[in-house]
Amino acid sequence: MYNKKETVFKMVNPIQQGPETPFKIGSENHLELSVVMPCLNEAETVGTCVKKAREFLEKNQIKGEIIVADNGSTDGSQTIAQEEGAKLIHVQARGYGAALKEGINAAQGKYVIMGDADDSYDFSALFPFVQKLREGYELVMGNRFKGGIQPGAMPFLHKYLGNPVLSSLGRLFFKSPAGDFYCGLRGFKKEAVQKLDLQVKGMEYAHEMVVKSTLHHLKITEIPIILSRDGRSRPSHLRTWRDGWRTLRFLLIYSPRWLFFYPGIFMILLGTSVMLWLWPEPRTIGGVTFDIHTMLFASAFIILGLQAVAFALFSKVFAWGTRLIPEDDRITSLLNRITLERGIVLGGILTLTGIAGSIYAVIVWGKTSFGPLVPFSMMRITIPALTALVAGIQIILFSFFLSVLGLIRK
Repeated sequence: MYNKKETVFKMVNPIQQGPETPFKIGSENHLELSVVMPCLNEAETVGTCVKKAREFLEKNQIKGEIIVADNGSTDGSQTIAQEEGAKLIHVQARGYGAALKEGINAAQGKYVIMGDADDSYDFSALFPFVQKLREGYELVMGNRFKGGIQPGAMPFLHKYLGNPVLSSLGRLFFKSPAGDFYCGLRGFKKEAVQKLDLQVKGMEYAHEMVVKSTLHHLKITEIPIILSRDGRSRPSHLRTWRDGWRTLRFLLIYSPRWLFFYPGIFMILLGTSVMLWLWPEPRTIGGVTFDIHTMLFASAFIILGLQAVAFALFSKVFAWGTRLIPEDDRITSLLNRITLERGIVLGGILTLTGIAGSIYAVIVWGKTSFGPLVPFSMMRITIPALTALVAGIQIILFSFFLSVLGLIRK
């Protein structure tokens, strides 16, 4: 049994039953589970969390350890954690992600369960996580919305706006099975998550884990958990609008399709449709006449859309080359078709079309002895010509830059 002075557990091998074997936390014996808690000034609650985790390991006869990754506490959290039997890791780099990463690196267990040290999660009820991990799942997410959120445990905006909306975007962008992206209680196979090479040092670390696990096709499931009101008297480290924006920013940056590609395609299609619609003559709808001024905006949409699509491709190739995200077979197939030579040919055709349209506009102007022109007729020639000219040159430049990024990928 556990002894605070010797810090020893007794266990039964969960896979192959055998005699009880005492072991020391942090010894060289193989451990099945490491419970990792990031900590920053949690003196009021860290002791309770460590005690619950210790009792869980004892009760279920799991060979494991408890690690508190301290991020510079000044309230004595370190001493309390050690007195309750936790292995203390001092993390100099500030940030939730930095603390977790160091704690996970120090873990000796085959599996890791991470959770906040604010007593909002019940560390005595971790067996469903262990069970799923033993079944072969590589990431087991907690879901507070399915398990239950006690009164006062989650701010109103987090519960009904921020978390549901951002979790929905995560599922939409990445097709993730996780229904609660923000849940801090989760278990995973250490080896599988370390291979993801997580980079973020802040609170987005938890989202990066879910996103990369999904992109790398890890076996993921979730279980209902209960969120309790935390035991701290001080305010939470979370900031509603700041952290919500950071999450949205992270999701968009990791999904060039939704940040650049889809908006770009939409702008190109909209701009081209409006341009073709107004090319023959002005159009009137409900007493409102649309003419060359609308064509100018349509031209801007086409150019901006083209740039957005190019940025999507650039982002993908760069992310693959630096191994931030795994390759996507569909995009890889598309990029294999977008060669430098094909880009030059397409860009050249559009450039020549734009030059031809510009020459035609000069010829029309010459027929008036280069005198005053009627803008409403002349702009119907020059706007499409200039759009084609700019788009063609951009495609040629984009093709060269894409080829340079391709060298990094190769």
